[in-house]
Amino acid sequence: MDKIRHNLFQQVGDFPPASVTNGSAAHPDAGEPDADLLDAYSRAVVRVVESVGPAVVSVVVGKNLQGRRGEQMGAGSGVIVAPEGYIMTNNHVVQGAERIEVRAADGTAFPARLAGADPATDLAVLRADTGNLSYVSFGDSRALSVGQLAIAIGNPLGFDSTVSTGVLSALGRALRSRDGRLIENVIQHTAPLNPGNSGGPLVDSRGRVIGINTAIIPMAQSICFSIPSNTAAWVLPQLVADGRVRRGYLGIAGQSQPLERSLVLALGLTGSRAVEVVSVNRTSPAGRAGLRPGDLIIAINETCVGCVDDLHRFLATWPISEPATLTLIRGRQRIMLPIVPVEAVACPATG
Repeated sequence: MDKIRHNLFQQVGDFPPASVTNGSAAHPDAGEPDADLLDAYSRAVVRVVESVGPAVVSVVVGKNLQGRRGEQMGAGSGVIVAPEGYIMTNNHVVQGAERIEVRAADGTAFPARLAGADPATDLAVLRADTGNLSYVSFGDSRALSVGQLAIAIGNPLGFDSTVSTGVLSALGRALRSRDGRLIENVIQHTAPLNPGNSGGPLVDSRGRVIGINTAIIPMAQSICFSIPSNTAAWVLPQLVADGRVRRGYLGIAGQSQPLERSLVLALGLTGSRAVEVVSVNRTSPAGRAGLRPGDLIIAINETCVGCVDDLHRFLATWPISEPATLTLIRGRQRIMLPIVPVEAVACPATG
């Protein structure tokens, strides 16, 4: 019997205490004891919650019911990004809201109004009728690494100030917003989210907001997504100033594609990726300029283009109706095409 027990222990890797005499040899890279590592992890999470928690709010919205009395209630999360009362959340949390109320972590409730929204990135900014609030700062989402600690704070299913932790499981994901536009560079993480977490912050171990939680995959295990902080920081001032993000429109649908190494060397290109034109609206600026499906856009003016997000960023800052020049590869030739972007009214395509 003892021999059977010994063999069983060996098979499952569970040895009796007498057999564990040289744990450091089995794990030569082990440094701190597990208890110390756990304490360090706990201290990091506690510090973040103490510093960021007061800036996380619950967003409660009311939507009038058509043809009936009363209101349909919805709820999400938000994070205060300026002491004057500016709060960032998801557009889908407040879309169609007739009434918005914000509740702080200490239970204080105050009314808020929509300052601006950008359905293309599923972000919105609220303005609360109060000031001198605790607020957060954004981190640099370009500096993130897969595997690093991620902390989500929000109000899932009505449970206020709920904290969950995980790691960044992937970077550079693409996610479609509810208006069909592709959101690039989305963060995938394992900090558990539930309905009500939408609009709350994803935070790193230093208490910097690295993302705005926006979506989960139903019936999956810890596959959660956040809009990166750099996108949020880019959208925020435009929503505060104008209530929307003004974007130029080319009239194409495109996707990022790697370039063949031989092509990069032959044409002396500086980048290794391009935006492949998938379809072209014939009556759009792109159609009038002569773009074709299969063209590979590598630059617009002097700005290198490696993904659709690069086009979006350029078009958001380039003056509407101001001529620009597209550099593209057709076949194995470099071509320059003049193009005049127009203002996108309803973001009908990816560029």
